[in-house]
Order: sequence, then C-alpha cells, then structure tokens
Amino acid sequence: MTDPIADLLTRIRNAIQARQSSLVVPRSRIKLEIVRILKQEGFVADYLEIEDGPQGAIKVFPRYDAANKAVLRGMQRISKPSRRLYVGKDDIPRVRNGLGVAILTTPQGVLTDRQARKAGVGGEVICHVW
Repeated sequence: MTDPIADLLTRIRNAIQARQSSLVVPRSRIKLEIVRILKQEGFVADYLEIEDGPQGAIKVFPRYDAANKAVLRGMQRISKPSRRLYVGKDDIPRVRNGLGVAILTTPQGVLTDRQARKAGVGGEVICHVW
C-alpha cells in the first residue's frame, strides 16, 4: 500500500456510507493522531486502540445524528505521495469557510488548521474534513 492515510480516509468513508457502527484499521502513529483530531472535532464518536499483533489496530466508531445521518459529510486527501503540499503559517487553508477542518503535520505534531494558526506554524496539509 503506497498511501496508508488515504486508505484510512477511504475506510471511514465506506463505513459511513454502509451505516456501520464501527470499523477497524491498522494502527500507526499518524493514523492515531488523525483519528484523535476527528474525535476532538466531533466527527467521530470514539475510538479504541486494539493490541493485535506487532502493529495493533484502531477501532473507530463513526458518529451519526438523530436521523441516522453521518456527522462527517466529506473527506479529501490533499497532500499525496506523488504531490506533497506544504503551506506556511500565513497560507493555511480554510475549509468550507471555517465549517470544515484542515489537518496538518507540523513541527509541533498533527494539528488542525485553527491550532496551527494559533501556534504560528505551517506544515504539510494532510486532508480536509467537513
């Protein structure tokens, strides 16, 4: 697999489309940080780390509203292995006029666009979520 982050986003997208209550993805530090941010921003109800073999796994519970519609409407991978996208602190994008979240990897760790602006750091734009 050449892009494990795109795989994570696709698995979440597919689970939401199939109205599944949970999904399991292989664990890595970057995936764990992305899922942590999704929970912090309210797109995911919860997640669990599963000790399964040498790598482990992450069990993600997508969040649905009262009408059983997914809270997470869309996800888009921005920086890809074939084309990396780095932004400075003044060029951090706003997703859907501030309604969405851009997830960035920065020298201070994986941050949302708001956290990166507040910290005054730029980095690689991983994905947009709305």
